[in-house]
Amino acid sequence: MEQAERDRMCRHLSQSRELLRQAVRGLSAEQRSFRPAADRWSVADCIEHLTVVEHFTVKRIQQLLEQPPDGQPDTDGKDQLIMDHVPARTRRVKGPEAVMPSGRWADFDELLRQFEAARQRTMGFAEATEADLRAYAFPHPFLGPLDCYQWLLFLATHCERHVRQMEEVKSDPAFPGKVGSAIA
Repeated sequence: MEQAERDRMCRHLSQSRELLRQAVRGLSAEQRSFRPAADRWSVADCIEHLTVVEHFTVKRIQQLLEQPPDGQPDTDGKDQLIMDHVPARTRRVKGPEAVMPSGRWADFDELLRQFEAARQRTMGFAEATEADLRAYAFPHPFLGPLDCYQWLLFLATHCERHVRQMEEVKSDPAFPGKVGSAIA
């Protein structure tokens, strides 16, 4: 991986983590668990989902890297697609059941610790790996095959997407109390 790619990926991972921290800062327990509707997620649900996806994705990348590459995957042009479309909330999508929030961490502080640990593992891996992340790919349910570099970009933009979702929750007229916004 070229240094410019590594720097870009690490910068986006760090920035999206900071956006999440800002989005939850000062929220009460009632605000963290508020759902605008029965079929909508709370702030805590978003963080749980992000944590599960991040853990699964990095684990899958590490498993792939233990094997020889399976040729050069056809993922050209997807870096920009990920950067432009994943954070946008123009279309709601439902992910696989295995990554849906289910109350895995009832305590919010523990939930945040789990997210931070997952993101720290991701960033540590991204900063240290010498693997050719472009030589390995696996499919995303909506975007098709992504190489492992693109998966790491996806984790950053996926976090941004759900921070925007948290902002939508916080702007709901029925949201308990009022707090500041992390993303304009």
